[in-house]
Amino acid sequence: MKKLLTLSMIFCLLLTLVGCSRSKSSTSSPTGTTQNKAKVSLALLRLTSSAPLFIAMEKGYFAKENLAVTPQWFDAAQPIAIATASDKVDVGATGITASLYNMAASGQKLAIVADKGREEKGFPSSALLVTKTLYDSGINSVADIKGKRIGITQKGSTFHYMLGRILETKGLTLKDVTIVPLGKLSAVMAALQSGQIDGCILNEPNITKVTTAGYGKTIVQIGDLIPYQTSGIFFSPSFTQKQDVAVRFMRAYVKACNYYYDNAIKDASPAKKAEIVKIIAKYTKAPESDITLGLPYIDRSGKLLASDIKTQIAWYRAHNMLQGDLQADQIINTTFLEKALKK
Repeated sequence: MKKLLTLSMIFCLLLTLVGCSRSKSSTSSPTGTTQNKAKVSLALLRLTSSAPLFIAMEKGYFAKENLAVTPQWFDAAQPIAIATASDKVDVGATGITASLYNMAASGQKLAIVADKGREEKGFPSSALLVTKTLYDSGINSVADIKGKRIGITQKGSTFHYMLGRILETKGLTLKDVTIVPLGKLSAVMAALQSGQIDGCILNEPNITKVTTAGYGKTIVQIGDLIPYQTSGIFFSPSFTQKQDVAVRFMRAYVKACNYYYDNAIKDASPAKKAEIVKIIAKYTKAPESDITLGLPYIDRSGKLLASDIKTQIAWYRAHNMLQGDLQADQIINTTFLEKALKK
């Protein structure tokens, strides 16, 4: 009887240990925590420059960091900035606009935390286009668009900034063209196709869509004329307070930037590049052939071209699109990226 009692106690002890082990493994996350997946809302556009975000979602990089990221799709940059600054979404991913700077100047704690695409010489991203009719008639340089109607999404947008900066490289100003704000990218493209505007600024994959369709021609890639931190990843005021979640988000993003740069920019693996093109096509709803022709430059580690943020702030202020005394270090916060790169 004593032997049976001893064996029974040992068996119960083993069952308890196994149960504890199972309980621990069932609640553990890939990052070693015991919490449920943290929910993160992400506002973005269906643009090729969002490639690292698409990769992180598609390849499970966010999930491996115990994050449940939900994309919310927008049609223009400014509404994303507003949604992020007002805590309607946790993370915004789009163009760095005058609206964004004005929110920061007014005291809102919005933070630009990483690169999401920049204009770099030799890499397609954003470009000035004109109608094919005008191009064929000899309008094929920046200087030639003087007096023309140029479509942009909104005043104070990245498109507005790019137009002004490239005009300045040729001794012109915004006053030398008629600016036509049309709200959405789709409206800009439709206006170019119908001839309601003479030209526009677009980004990929929309440039390739327009040129492939045959109603627009590229005059110049913006990156060939100016260095420009076009877009960024930015965190809402409340999300910046969630240090652990924010760093985990950034760690997944950096991993995706590494993957994109190595295989889409450096062409380390044709098979992986083809995979990246498929992923981008899925999220942008653009043909793979169009995506292949317009893969933009994105920093391998997601690092910002911080010096250009200062240039942008000064330009917007000089053109009366920025109110208040804003300094670059009030809106740039690279601490999350720096922590992510250390782990």
